[in-house]
Amino acid sequence: QVQLVESGGGLVQPGGSLRLSCSASGLAFSRYTMSWYRQAPEKERDLIADITTTGITTTYADSVKGRFTISRDNGKKTVYLQMNSLKPEDTAVYYCKASSRVPSMTFWGKGTLVTVSS
Repeated sequence: QVQLVESGGGLVQPGGSLRLSCSASGLAFSRYTMSWYRQAPEKERDLIADITTTGITTTYADSVKGRFTISRDNGKKTVYLQMNSLKPEDTAVYYCKASSRVPSMTFWGKGTLVTVSS
C-alpha cells in the first residue's frame, strides 16, 4: 500500500520559514517525480514545485521562485520543501504527489496546513 505523509506545516509569521517533509512508503521512490502542490481556501490546487527522479532538475511556479526550494533524499524516501520569506498569500494546504510515466501512476498525500499570519 502506497502512502505519502506530509509533515512540518503550522502557523508562522510573515517573513518566517518552514520546512515541509513528505515521507513515502510502498513505492520505488527513486523512480518517481515528486511534486508539491498547494490549495488555498476556495481555490484550485496549484503546482508549485517539482523535482526529477535524480534530483538534478527542479522547477518552480513564479509565485514561489527564489523563496522555496524543493529537494529529495532517495535513501530516506523523502521529499522536502524549504519555504522562506513566507507571505500571507502562501497560506494553504500543501500536498505532495508522486508520479511516474511508465507505468502511468500518481499518488497523493493528504496534505499539511500552512498558515502565514501575524
